[in-house]
Amino acid sequence: LHVLICPKREVKRVADLTDDENIELWRIAHKLGRQLESYHNASSLTFCIQDGPQAGQSVPHVHIHILPRKIGDFENNDDIYDVINEKEKELKRKLEVDIERKDRSLEVMAQEADEYRKFVF
Repeated sequence: LHVLICPKREVKRVADLTDDENIELWRIAHKLGRQLESYHNASSLTFCIQDGPQAGQSVPHVHIHILPRKIGDFENNDDIYDVINEKEKELKRKLEVDIERKDRSLEVMAQEADEYRKFVF
């Protein structure tokens, strides 16, 4: 499991964020990360930003990956970055060709939003 958070305004790079947007993005990441760690009985978190194409950013919109971590979840700890890179590629493919996407019902999305809303607000 991992969660992405992004600013409301679409910006390509971290440097394009205003100071207030940057503060708010990390405030939410901090609060949501703490709650995700607890909710998933994790012992750590990985926060990851790929800022620009050479850093592996495949979707040109600033976003932070938050991954709850547990002991032994990866044999080699840095393998997490290979997983993130693969997920970025999958996301780009899904955005480019959204043929296989199966819409979730409004009810399912509302339930998920309600669960995560508890973490943030």
